Amino acid sequence: MLNQDAIQAAIDHQVLACTHAGGFAVMAIRVLDLRQIALRFGSARGAAAEARMRELIAESLRPSDTVVQSGDETFVAVLPGLHNRNHVLLAIAKLAAVFEQPHIVADDTPPWQTRVVIGVALFPHDGADADTLWRHAQTATDEAQRRGDQYAFHDAGNLRSRIDYDDLRDSISANRLVTYFQPLWDLARKRIVGAESLARWTSPTLGPVDPDNFVTFAEQNQLISTLTRWSIHSTLRHAAALRPQADFLLAINLSPRALSRGGVAEQLLDALKIWGVPATTVVAEVTETALARDMDSAVHALRRLRDHGVRVAIDDFGIGYASITYLSKFPASELKIDRSLVATAASDPRMAKLVDSIIRFAHNLGLETTAEGIEDEATLQALTAMGCDLGQGYHLGRPEPAVDFIARYHARSASANPVA
Repeated sequence: MLNQDAIQAAIDHQVLACTHAGGFAVMAIRVLDLRQIALRFGSARGAAAEARMRELIAESLRPSDTVVQSGDETFVAVLPGLHNRNHVLLAIAKLAAVFEQPHIVADDTPPWQTRVVIGVALFPHDGADADTLWRHAQTATDEAQRRGDQYAFHDAGNLRSRIDYDDLRDSISANRLVTYFQPLWDLARKRIVGAESLARWTSPTLGPVDPDNFVTFAEQNQLISTLTRWSIHSTLRHAAALRPQADFLLAINLSPRALSRGGVAEQLLDALKIWGVPATTVVAEVTETALARDMDSAVHALRRLRDHGVRVAIDDFGIGYASITYLSKFPASELKIDRSLVATAASDPRMAKLVDSIIRFAHNLGLETTAEGIEDEATLQALTAMGCDLGQGYHLGRPEPAVDFIARYHARSASANPVA
């Protein structure tokens, strides 16, 4: 269900009302897991659940606010008279409280626990017309969901808003992106045992663009499948040139949005055959918070990869939703502990205990652990003492162009094994 005309009319009405003075907010409210009700209990119950969610949202807001359903899981709320972010935060708090408890969403279904993510755009600061305000609110929702936050405001200064679609699409098609490798270290043996593949892009108009910006832009603008395909083939092309040993690992980040659309597992498995890279040397990385978005699709794709020997890592572990619950459902072979936890593991005793507990927990499940963001010697020593298996970070090696990494790797291998 797309009520584009109703959304346009609701926002246009407030634009006209605020032409001379005042402001208002446009919220894109995403009720996660709502579409699962229709999939599990049928379309009639799904429609009843959507109607109930709209009622709950409207009841939590003011009588003067307008709520319209946009899609299967998304609603738009137009809130007049809200002139700044502090005003909006009060409305967000009311909405958030509504979704803290399970709700009866249909007469003959059990209570259903949903989660809500909210994006906000303010008139006139974030746009002067309905289309711009609605797009900016949706972009803010995507940003909040990407970060694992409950809400986000549109950031007009964000470089992502200035990325040109044609620039990025043409750069991917013309292979103008560059693959970087960042070394993975075995902490106990104190040696490089692999690398994580990272994409870098220099826009012809913006210059170097942060990966968080262009990857998220690709996800939001139907380019993520193209970018994922490029990343897989570029990484494996370099891996073929690297000629790694059987225990040398190459980690590839897979976008959860690309995973949910299907075909990624097949793309990766086909590319392994094309480039002659053993599946057992590849690690597919997927973020923990993203896995919560479409569990069934992710499990199916990752299980297919594991069945063919590809390792699976849960990235950014420790900052997402219901970590232990989700972990029990995924065919993971390792956890990557988020850098926000690692950063103070050497200086904060409580954080050290938390990281140590994660490592022990993973090992009890037969999983390896990788610590992200090791930035100093003290952190390295602390994680080594905890028994963390692998590590990466600026203290151990910065990302560098894959061709340079390969040259250094071959040079080190030659010096370690001189020809008689």
